[in-house]
Amino acid sequence: MSSFRMRKIVIDPITRLEGHGRIIAILDEKGDCIRAYLQVPELRGFEKFLEGRPAEDAPVITPRICGVCPTAHHMASTKALDDLFHVDPPIAAKKIRELAYNIFMLEDHALHFYVLAGPDFIVGPEAPKEERNIVGVLKKVGALGYKIVSVRRKFRKLNEKIMGKTIHPPFGRPGGISKPLEPEVVKELRESVNEAIEIAITTHKIFKSIVLGDPSIYKLVTSDVYRHETYYMGLVDDKNRLNFYDGKLRIIDPRGREYAKFDVHEYLNYIAEHIEPWTYIKFPYLKPIGWKGFVEGPDSGILCVAPLARLNVSDSMATPMAQQAFEEMYETLGEKPAHYTLAMHWARVVEIIYAAERIKELAEDPDIESREVLNIPTKTPGPTGIGVVEAPRGVLIHHYESDERGILRKANLLVATQFNAARINMSIDKAARALIKGGDVREGLLNMVEMAFRAYDPCHACGTHALPGELKIVVELYNERGELLGKKYLRD
Repeated sequence: MSSFRMRKIVIDPITRLEGHGRIIAILDEKGDCIRAYLQVPELRGFEKFLEGRPAEDAPVITPRICGVCPTAHHMASTKALDDLFHVDPPIAAKKIRELAYNIFMLEDHALHFYVLAGPDFIVGPEAPKEERNIVGVLKKVGALGYKIVSVRRKFRKLNEKIMGKTIHPPFGRPGGISKPLEPEVVKELRESVNEAIEIAITTHKIFKSIVLGDPSIYKLVTSDVYRHETYYMGLVDDKNRLNFYDGKLRIIDPRGREYAKFDVHEYLNYIAEHIEPWTYIKFPYLKPIGWKGFVEGPDSGILCVAPLARLNVSDSMATPMAQQAFEEMYETLGEKPAHYTLAMHWARVVEIIYAAERIKELAEDPDIESREVLNIPTKTPGPTGIGVVEAPRGVLIHHYESDERGILRKANLLVATQFNAARINMSIDKAARALIKGGDVREGLLNMVEMAFRAYDPCHACGTHALPGELKIVVELYNERGELLGKKYLRD
């Protein structure tokens, strides 16, 4: 009988993210971590809910996947219906959709920066856990914190007036939107946009002060512990600039060279899906390269989406202050593409600036005052409709198939957290192996392992799609050399 003793550390539940998950770290007899991974034990299955439903129900049903990013699902679904019903929305509807979407991106990114990730940076990664929360952040930043909360709340209220609701909006329709903007909403929007710009600039200053003003934090951001060289994917406009609402998907390789650029209708030529038996999340990968496991480098098919990926695939930003912040970030990091996982937070702040500037541009555009916001579909729907947007966490694709009556026969949702799932697992494994040594598993170190996933802002509620009974959760037993000794299926 073997004399080795293994020890398992389970972080459950992991905190400050959307959805549920747990980190399992396996330690050898010396107390060093030899393997760690993220398991997502929850299940949704919304694709099955959609089958047999009228296609028009999809933008109403899919926002229920998640209470944090319903607008992303609503918008991707609405764009898929434009495609399914073969109808092009009026220019005013497109601009109002993009306006609402940028407001959503602004407030969602602010939520992550200050509430979910902020405690790690603003309060400190190894600060007592009683202080690593939004209350600790507010104590650190003082009255400014309350101002940020107030402005974010104001823009959520504005989006409620534009979209009807912020959580489950009855806003998008195939061919446009449900109602034009009322004059008083336009007036309030134009009077408020400078507050969004001010908050974006302030957030950028806070981040730079924390990261560049504290050598220990900057060292953490640029540490090899949080670094992977993978492919990146994101939406770009016709000048290869970042765009949250529309454009083509661009993929670059780990050296920054363009690997592919394509319309979303061609995504099946580039993306395939892999399933592992120990988690409900699926792992999309680069189809031409193939699934090579949890490895990085040019021969790996692992993709990354999310804010850093969007900036990595973009040649520049479409707004002036965001462009300045974009250049400053890459100049400071000294590489493009940037492979540092914690630089996701920096990229997110650059995107907050872009969102604020884009809100101002669209709010001042006279087209948004038009009453022509809907082209009623007249063609027979189907057989396929595909829509894509950039969710706060990365590329989101809704793919529907229907009959000639518009009844959905099949739906597939490719969600940002799925695209990032392989890299997230690699990040957790690398951080745990580097940080957990000699049996030292104090709470601050475990939080630094959690920081490896928190940078991606994952949403596991959005990312799980297998049906109950089709996928068995398996328990595997390894020895101290990481060799598999046996496995047991929990549902046999």
